[in-house]
Amino acid sequence: MEDNLQILETEFRKNSNPQIALWQMAYMKNQFEFYGIKTPVRRKIQKPLLIRENLPPKDDLGKIVKILWEKPQREYQYFAQELTEKYIKQFDKRDIILFEFMILHKSWWDTVDYIATKLVGEYFKIYPEQRNISVEKWIHSNNIWLQRTSILFQLNFGKEIDTGFLSYIICSLSDSNEFFIAKAIGWILRQYSKINPDWVLNFTSNTRLNKLSIKEAIRLINIPNSDKLPF
Repeated sequence: MEDNLQILETEFRKNSNPQIALWQMAYMKNQFEFYGIKTPVRRKIQKPLLIRENLPPKDDLGKIVKILWEKPQREYQYFAQELTEKYIKQFDKRDIILFEFMILHKSWWDTVDYIATKLVGEYFKIYPEQRNISVEKWIHSNNIWLQRTSILFQLNFGKEIDTGFLSYIICSLSDSNEFFIAKAIGWILRQYSKINPDWVLNFTSNTRLNKLSIKEAIRLINIPNSDKLPF
């Protein structure tokens, strides 16, 4: 894999665009460096490295992810999480430790949301007994990114979403004044409103929530006289 990482770095440098990089850095509040590679181009560069025969052994994944996570350019973290997704069928119970590392380091919504929905959500499907243990720890962690993960891991579950557990998580975090928590609550409720708008409307009507969360949650629901709502 060391040779492949060298190939990746060479291609990233070759395709870098300083003007796009400046825009990307500004969009991410200047927290990370960028090569300035748009997502379709980056994925085209990565594609040969993500085919099955070029994937490293699963036992090496954690080491490789941490190497990529230490690199300054954000494109490496994007590659690392997309590489990790290739191993869903091989997820080990201990991989939750790796996911927590990824969530807690260089934390921002762009990586955390991907990890939550595409990695953690799939992991809990495979190891449901780990769900309550991890989420209980996360919602009481005082770390907004672990908390956001606990809200969003069911985002793509559709009809399989556990509304009782979601209710518990949201109610546990509803007093938070953090924008990223309020937004996540609204986002998952809005997503579920596509399937069960009545449940979402009932939940938002009977639960004390941030106004931002409610506004986001009911955005897609047709509510009579919605123009008179106080948000």
